[in-house]
Amino acid sequence: MLKVAVAQVGSVLFDTAATLLRVQAVCEEAAASGVQLVVFPEALLGGYPQGLGFGAVVGHRSEAGKAMFVRYFKGAVSCPGVETEKLAEWAKRLALHIVIGVIERDGGTLYCTSLLFSPEGLVGKHRKLMPTAMERLIWGIGDSSTMQVVETEIGRIGMAICWENYMPLYRQHLYEQGVQLWCAPTVDTREMWRTSMRHIAYEGRCFVLSACQKVTKEDWPEDLREVGGVIEGRSLIVSPFGNVLAGPMETTGLAVAEIDLDEIARGKFDLDVAGHYNRRDVFGFGVKQ
Repeated sequence: MLKVAVAQVGSVLFDTAATLLRVQAVCEEAAASGVQLVVFPEALLGGYPQGLGFGAVVGHRSEAGKAMFVRYFKGAVSCPGVETEKLAEWAKRLALHIVIGVIERDGGTLYCTSLLFSPEGLVGKHRKLMPTAMERLIWGIGDSSTMQVVETEIGRIGMAICWENYMPLYRQHLYEQGVQLWCAPTVDTREMWRTSMRHIAYEGRCFVLSACQKVTKEDWPEDLREVGGVIEGRSLIVSPFGNVLAGPMETTGLAVAEIDLDEIARGKFDLDVAGHYNRRDVFGFGVKQ
């Protein structure tokens, strides 16, 4: 049996150092409970600027909006960098696997990124392939170089960030790599999202760990509390048969489940969309490198 968890926690907006302290406390709690994998939400380090418009309309960006972007830019993290060094240290000391959403700064561009740490260090990085709607204003797009499922001592871990989970071909790419622990950092709190998590677990015959931020007005700087939005959480863990094992959560904290990876083989007995339930003589699938 393997003990896994999703962490329902929110950013301290525009204060990455304070957010990192929250992450450390959750990692310590998870390890003390015997958890071997903890999944944190999308854009946790660096923040998800729910409700901000950055002064943009089609054909125009305001000076105030540009100043807001500078403020957001300064809160992003480098990879590698000080924050990733701390996460790697905690993973090693606590014998923990950590998946965490960050806003990654690379040159002059920000990316919505998910990082995977094992006790050996940083072992996986995935940049969101297609930011959704207004997210494209502030984040760059990922590419095929960061789409790998990672083999770890606790299983094969894949990462799909928020609405990437609605991309059928990206899902198939992870299925083709034999994903066992499907990590879905998000800020989507809707019922349809939870339905989708159950569908993916059932379709892919994998365990799905969906971690969503829980953000209140108090998490925003005082000057932005009128415009900054809240995020309500609803994190959950789902089995390969689509059964909810933990969550959906209402409050901050950890949702923990003990899982048996043999459930994956039981599920694939009658449905393996990357194997015997795939008609390769009819359909073709490939990824451009």
